[in-house]
Amino acid sequence: MGKAGKALKQVLEIYGISQNKLAVTMGTGRSNVHRWVNQIMDPVADAVLEIRDALKKINPAAAEEFIRLYLGDADEDENHQ
Repeated sequence: MGKAGKALKQVLEIYGISQNKLAVTMGTGRSNVHRWVNQIMDPVADAVLEIRDALKKINPAAAEEFIRLYLGDADEDENHQ
């Protein structure tokens, strides 16, 4: 549990984006972002896409990094099979 949350936490820290700014941009509650970042709850698939879209609006590089961190192991897993 928490792969998306871990990736999100890293991206917010690296790019200096507050949980509140992300929540406002997404149109969701700050408590949801808090739960994801602190790995209390995983975002559903639709929310992962909404996170990506909101990050694109704030900082496109942050969105790319989020997806890279979130899906990064998928490429490695495929190469090891």
